[in-house]
Amino acid sequence: MSTTTNISGRPPTSMVDLLNGFVIELRNAGLPVSLTENLDAMEAVQHIPIEDRDAFKYALGATLIKNNAHWRAFETVFEVYFSLRGPEYKLAEGEESELDDLWREMQEGDQEGEGAAGGGAMDALTPEEIAQMLMQALLNGDEAMMRALAKQAVKRFAGMEPGRPVGGTYYLYRTLRNLDLDGMLDQLMEQTGQDAPGGELTNLEERLERDEFEHRIDEFKKEIEAEIRRRLVADRGVEAMAKTLRKPLPEDVEFMHASRDEMQSLKKALQPLTRKLAARLARKRKHGRKGPLDFRNTVRHSLSYGGVPAEPKFKYPRPSKPELMVVADISGSVAAFARFTLMLVYAISGQFSKVRSFVFIDGIDEVTEYFRATEDIQEAIHRVNTEADVVWVDGHSDYGHAFEVFWERYGKDVGPKTTVLLLGDARNNYHASQSWVVKEMQHKARHVYWLNPEPKSYWNTGDSIVGDYGAHTDGVYECRNLRQLESFVEKLA
Repeated sequence: MSTTTNISGRPPTSMVDLLNGFVIELRNAGLPVSLTENLDAMEAVQHIPIEDRDAFKYALGATLIKNNAHWRAFETVFEVYFSLRGPEYKLAEGEESELDDLWREMQEGDQEGEGAAGGGAMDALTPEEIAQMLMQALLNGDEAMMRALAKQAVKRFAGMEPGRPVGGTYYLYRTLRNLDLDGMLDQLMEQTGQDAPGGELTNLEERLERDEFEHRIDEFKKEIEAEIRRRLVADRGVEAMAKTLRKPLPEDVEFMHASRDEMQSLKKALQPLTRKLAARLARKRKHGRKGPLDFRNTVRHSLSYGGVPAEPKFKYPRPSKPELMVVADISGSVAAFARFTLMLVYAISGQFSKVRSFVFIDGIDEVTEYFRATEDIQEAIHRVNTEADVVWVDGHSDYGHAFEVFWERYGKDVGPKTTVLLLGDARNNYHASQSWVVKEMQHKARHVYWLNPEPKSYWNTGDSIVGDYGAHTDGVYECRNLRQLESFVEKLA
């Protein structure tokens, strides 16, 4: 079996080393785990039955995870890291119990390919006999037998070979294909119907029985997945498997490459992010730096100290809130980035004195009223996508024309209190850049920033002309995910 190593390079010999290694894997996956939380986890696991895997997992989760959106990443790392862990990592010193002996025998059996329940007599069973045993286990809800049959099914049908660079999904497909669980569900329902009084189930009974059997089959599939994962970890090592199965946290998902599920995670992560960001910005404004010495106030308060200025008083300047004009490209792959930026900006609009927004492709349109007309930002974004007049000729990005029209229509509204935020990848389809518009913006505005959702290595390649525009801004920032966007907006406000 492959063993993980701690920072010193030695295999973990205690629970301290084991949990330290686990915390390192969590941090590698992007989860923020502090030293205090690490110590809390060490304390928590001393008060739970260590042989209870679920209790162990939830004790660690309760102490190490602060954001519900991070749970999936935590669970993946946990299942990989502790897939082959046994009683040798228990906290208390002392003699091993019979349960510990059984666990060790089963673990050794896993490594040799012949588990206590997965090898031996089961090796001689035919596929038909295995199917019959599985049906009985599912019918009776026998979890121990299902676990044993999962081990045997993986051993027999997955075709796993040491060192073979194949993912777990392939092995799962091969195993399930040979088991025909869909047909198994039909047989279970048929058998249950025959055993029912009168030889027939009512509609309600049939639905309840089907739900129960579907749940048991799902649990059996999870056992198969866990067995495949255990064998892959034993072959390739914890670190390699954790890296392979690692998925980005919602705040690290790239806007331009997010899947549908990841988009949903991003939307869920945005609301708590805006609340946290708004509260943080409000505190910064309230507890800003002290201004210059307030001489008159200091003298007045010194009277209570006999004329000694023991408590200097300062003027607290009221920081001005910036006016914000957001000009966003909503074409193609950058559309998701523009949507999330607009949603974030309007969710914390209280931190700005005024927010106006414009969207463009090769034409440009102001969409500020869409956000003023409703408190539901999602509804406003939907109107932006469906009602905004942003196509001039053919609907391909033309930054130069869009910026010219913006300056002609709205340039007079840009003033010394205005911060202009330009959003897009600056891929201009080889049209004229008209970068003079951005130069004029910089002369009149307080600040001009450009946010680009592409990696920096892609800038100024192909038809990207972000350098032409960036030369006339106060900074071009890479904003590929929510984490980078949050960092910029905090600086902006």
